[in-house]
This record gives sequence, C-alpha cells and structure tokens, in this order.
Amino acid sequence: MPDCLFCKIINKEVDSEIVYEDDLCVAFKDINPKARVHLLVVPKKHIASVADIAEEDEALMGHLIMVAKKLAAKNDAKGYQLQFNVGKEAGQIIFHVHLHLMAR
Repeated sequence: MPDCLFCKIINKEVDSEIVYEDDLCVAFKDINPKARVHLLVVPKKHIASVADIAEEDEALMGHLIMVAKKLAAKNDAKGYQLQFNVGKEAGQIIFHVHLHLMAR
C-alpha cells in the first residue's frame, strides 16, 4: 500500500527505531509510548485490520505473538500486555495490522 506508514517503515522509506526484523515481520518502538516498553510488532504483509485476516494468515498472526513473547523476555518484562486495536472505533489509527507489546 503506497500510503501506508507501516509499509513505508517496513520498506525503510521512513525512519523508525527497529528492534527486530525477520522474513515475516518487523518490530519497532512506538513513537507515543504508553509504557516503559511499548513496541509494535507488524507483519510485512499488508493486512488492514484483524477483521481482514484470512485463514491463510493464521500462522503469521501466531508468529507475531511469538515474536512479542521473545521481545518481552529480551526487555526483562515480568508481565506485559499484548493488544490489537481493531477498527477506528477501537482506536486503530494506522490501518495495517500491528500488535502492541507493552510492559511497565
């Protein structure tokens, strides 16, 4: 998607503090952190919202959670929150699936 901010971050067209990257996703620091650790785990495949995922995306979505778990451990998070905002009414601002990892 040419106008998608997260696609631009994934393609290195926009600077971001990327803390993790593999073939399927990237993770970077949220620019408006709500916790000591606030990372976004974003699939490289553009999917607008969790409401738009398909059965073929099941493994990809599980991968995002596993990456978040590893990043939580790397950041010494004893407890943490994982959050998807689905739709404008739920606070989704960027319409590219992203998982918030937050830890105090």
